[in-house]
Amino acid sequence: MASFPSKLKPLTKALSWVSSSSSSFNLKLLLLQSSYRWYSKSSTSFTSAAAESGGIVDDNDIVPTSGISRPLSEILKELNKKVPDSLIRNRVEKDGFSIRYIPWHIVNRIMNMHAPEWSGEVRNITYSADGKSVSVVYRVTLYGTDAEIYRESTGTASMDETSYGDPVQKAEAMAFRRACARFGLGLHLYHEDAS
Repeated sequence: MASFPSKLKPLTKALSWVSSSSSSFNLKLLLLQSSYRWYSKSSTSFTSAAAESGGIVDDNDIVPTSGISRPLSEILKELNKKVPDSLIRNRVEKDGFSIRYIPWHIVNRIMNMHAPEWSGEVRNITYSADGKSVSVVYRVTLYGTDAEIYRESTGTASMDETSYGDPVQKAEAMAFRRACARFGLGLHLYHEDAS
């Protein structure tokens, strides 16, 4: 049997390989709790691996989805709902100004619940010239059955502030929350601040 890309190794338990003959093979995948999106992004690797080994990858090899994918309009509709007050925290800034926010771990859980096929990544970390602050650019991507979209935002933290976590962690959490707010998650809190 041919060797396959290393990115498949973590999925060994979820894969079912079936040989059809000694000279060629059909690749049959049964991906438990996965999605067509993952398969389609990786299909070029499967196709090239099969071509190199003389194997056949057929369009009739269907990869079942777990049913978690939905159109982006449905995902965005869920993310734009008001977050319950029980999940919102208050923080008092040094100047005495009170800020209502959703902790990053709660935002993460809401994203997992309403947009389970999302991804996030730090795009850039920049330290100010004077070394007093750090800024992080974070991208959140939503994958729907009909399209994928992303939003980016920044977060900045002072290097002097040591109340919790390190400055990069704080800036990343802020950028993550703001990127999610660009999809509508917790956006009502920004409107409350304006009034």
